[in-house]
This record gives sequence, C-alpha cells and structure tokens, in this order.
Amino acid sequence: MKYYSTNLKATDATLEEAVVKGLASDRGLFMPREIKPLSQEFYEHIEELSFQEIAYRVADAFFGEDIPADTLKQIVYDTLSFDVPLVKVTDNIYSLELFHGPTLAFKDVGARFMARLLGYFIRKEGKKEVNVLVATSGDTGSAVANGFLGVEGIHVYVLYPKGKVSEIQEKQFTTLGRNITALEVDGTFDDCQALVKTAFMDRELNEHLQLTSANSINVARFLPQAFYYFYAYAQLKKAGRGANAVVCVPSGNFGNITAGLFGKRMGLPVSRFIAANNRNDIFYQYLQTGVYSPRPSIATIANAMDVGDPSNFARVLDLYQNSHEVICTDISGATYTDEQIADTMRQVWQEHRYLLDPHGACGYRALAEGLRPGETGIFLETAHPAKFKDTVEKIIGESISIPAKLQAFMSGEKQSQPMSREFADFKKYLLG
Repeated sequence: MKYYSTNLKATDATLEEAVVKGLASDRGLFMPREIKPLSQEFYEHIEELSFQEIAYRVADAFFGEDIPADTLKQIVYDTLSFDVPLVKVTDNIYSLELFHGPTLAFKDVGARFMARLLGYFIRKEGKKEVNVLVATSGDTGSAVANGFLGVEGIHVYVLYPKGKVSEIQEKQFTTLGRNITALEVDGTFDDCQALVKTAFMDRELNEHLQLTSANSINVARFLPQAFYYFYAYAQLKKAGRGANAVVCVPSGNFGNITAGLFGKRMGLPVSRFIAANNRNDIFYQYLQTGVYSPRPSIATIANAMDVGDPSNFARVLDLYQNSHEVICTDISGATYTDEQIADTMRQVWQEHRYLLDPHGACGYRALAEGLRPGETGIFLETAHPAKFKDTVEKIIGESISIPAKLQAFMSGEKQSQPMSREFADFKKYLLG
C-alpha cells in the first residue's frame, strides 16, 4: 500500500516510510491510496467474532500488503489484551468504554499498536535509535509513554502544556523514566504541537536524529482506532440494535473520529457521526459556515479536547474531496460550555448512576439532544472519570475511587524538563 500526502506535493511513501517519518516532506498528513471495503459476509457474522478477530480483519485491510500475516496478527493480539465493553446508559444511548487499557484511555489502542509496529520496522531494518516526538493535551502522552516504555531502539519525548493537564495524567508520563522524557512546555497544546511539526521540517535536526511522531498525525496511531468502531457495532448488533446506529465522538485533534469515518468508508453500517466539541468549536463552526478558522485553544474542564487547530481536519477534507456539503451528510456537530458539561455529568449520575468524565459528557449530551426517532446512539467514553478526579468530585458532590492502575502512577516521582515555546530552545535541547 502506498501513502500520499494531503498536501499532494510529496512523493508517495511505503507504510514503513509513513510510520517512521510521521509527517510527509510537504508537511501534509499521510493517507492510504486505497480504503478497502470489507466483505458483506464479515458484517453478516461480525457479532460472532471476538474483538481481536474483528481488529485483525480491519488491520489486514490497511496493513496486510506490507506485513506478514503472522506478524500482523501477533501485533494486533498483543495490542488488544483488554476489552472495550458497550454499556447501556438509557434505552437508546450506549457508552463504549474505551478506558480499560493500561492508562485507562482510548489512546492505548493506537499507541500500543504503533509501538509494536514501529518496533517491528526497527528490528527488520536494523535502524539506529528512533526518536518519537509527541504533543499531548492529556491522554496521548500517557498512552504513548506507556505503550513505548522499554521498547528497544525508541526514545520518546512527551511535550505537554504546563498546568493544563490533570495531575493523574501528568504522573502517567512524567514518572516512568527509562526511554521516556517529559518536556513541560510554557504554553498551550497548540504550542506543543507546533514544536513537534516544526521539528519534522528542520533539516539540521533530521540530519542528526531519526524523528517520528506518535500523535494521531501518524497513520500507525490513528488507523488502529478504527478497530473499536467495528467492535462497538458488533456488540450493538448482538443486542439487536444494529440498525440506524449513530456514533458520537468527543473530538479534539480529530484523529479518533477520522478513524471512524474510515470505518464507514469500509462499509461499517453507521448511519452518521456526531463530533462533540467543548468551547474549542472550530469544527462545529466549519459545519455551520463552510469556513475553517483555527484560533488559539481555550482551557476547559474537558482538557484533552482543548485544540484550536485540529491536525486531522486535513484528513477529513481529503476523505470528502473538500466538499463541505458531503461532509455535512455524514457528520453533524455540537459544542458545549463547561457549565453544560458539568450539568450533564451531574444529571446522568443522579438519574442513571452512570459516571461520565467531562469528555464523555459532551458525547452523551450530543446524543441526548440530537438522536432522531428509531436511532440508537453510541458515545465514546474516552477516559476513566478518575483521571479527572477533582473535577468530577466537585461536580457530582461525591468522592470517587481511583483504580489500582492509576494509584500505581500516583506514587511515582515527577521527572520533567521545563521548556519554552520557542523552537530554537527545543531544537537546542534535542541536539544537546
């Protein structure tokens, strides 16, 4: 499979080149030349398959031309050592709980898959050390750091905005040591992302270091996130509710929903998608106006969605040939203030005894307000509420327990390197 750039000025890349480079030479994002539909037989019997079996069929459509079948199957099965249950919240709304992995966030799937795939390419080609640069607004850093921890030949640099991630999130990537370095940037997530993107384009840096990204700009990070959309549908079909499914995705950098849109292009029977935003509603405004106007991000209680210039918007445009009209047929939007998010968390806890995190609350509310008669909604509960313990407890007025996995991180000692938002300082640090 060849991969082209969304900017259409770079030469096509192999899967290995796309994964190792992360970003195309013209600063575009890599896209597969072909999105293969899966067979009707697969969808007719999907509810009989395990999560791993479903994921392998999807992975084979993306990566099967480039990776031996036994190796790809091993990567998939090693990645998915946990379940993602579909939980009924109301009669027509279900939560897909993506927080049962090692760091209790949905990004565990993509991060673990990419770590194993990149490790395979390093061993296969005998490469020198690969340096992974990742910007995080919350859960990406912890998922990538833990997914790559101890992987031979890879060093990870996690860039995160000072004071803008929760304490638990911060501990998950600042306490690991070994091949993980945390850089605490005096700025926003957009500043962190800009540092990473600029590093990929800097000739001197790339002459001295092999750089790649583990953000959702990397095809090996975002494509595996398609796995759980298929599994969600399988569980819904098994429950007799597979018809007229609507999926709502709390959206920040838009890698997650883009993976779902790839699934729909592969034949996944989802009627439509809803992109739920917090006050960083750049995509919502695009849907209303047809004009994309990025702006500095705003801090909210749903901090992992605090993105003012979503990278994967370029992939959405490319997937739909830049047609605002066609995009609007598959995707609608919603946007919520902190007060609305908090009200939703409080109400759902009181009425249904289901505990939402701030991001999942955006997804739930969009479905509660936007489902049509006869539709069944799935929202992605992207992280365990305990990752935002102080916020959640203040909203619901009750204490919540911290899972053992998170408690283990909290006992570690923070190790981070302060960093300015200036690229010259970041470059000097990497070269030093």
